[in-house]
Amino acid sequence: MPTPANGGVGSVIHEVAERASALARLEAELAILELRRKIMSLGIGGALVLGAGILGLFAVGFLLATAAAGLAIFLDTWLALLLVAVGLLALTAVAAAVGISTLKRGLPPIPERAVDEAKLTANALKGNGRG
Repeated sequence: MPTPANGGVGSVIHEVAERASALARLEAELAILELRRKIMSLGIGGALVLGAGILGLFAVGFLLATAAAGLAIFLDTWLALLLVAVGLLALTAVAAAVGISTLKRGLPPIPERAVDEAKLTANALKGNGRG
């Protein structure tokens, strides 16, 4: 590193600026590599979860078919299938009603309490600024 005796203060400042620039560049590269790694992990994880969901859907279908086959021992096949279908429709209606109710509670997606607090704070600051 040059000293004021052999290069002057200007060269020292120039070298510090170059090293700071290099450090910033290296930190940016590190951030990009880290983000790429995380994005790849998210993609692989998402694909695995999607695959698990599809396999789970198939499993539910087979369980429902098993239930219908079990009922078909005591009932006609068409009646067993109809009972399973009606049960599924009932579960669908309940899930839809609960889901719609939950969605309505979340609308509009504005943080109302935070907005009210911000307005109160702004009004308080305006009042303090005048008096």
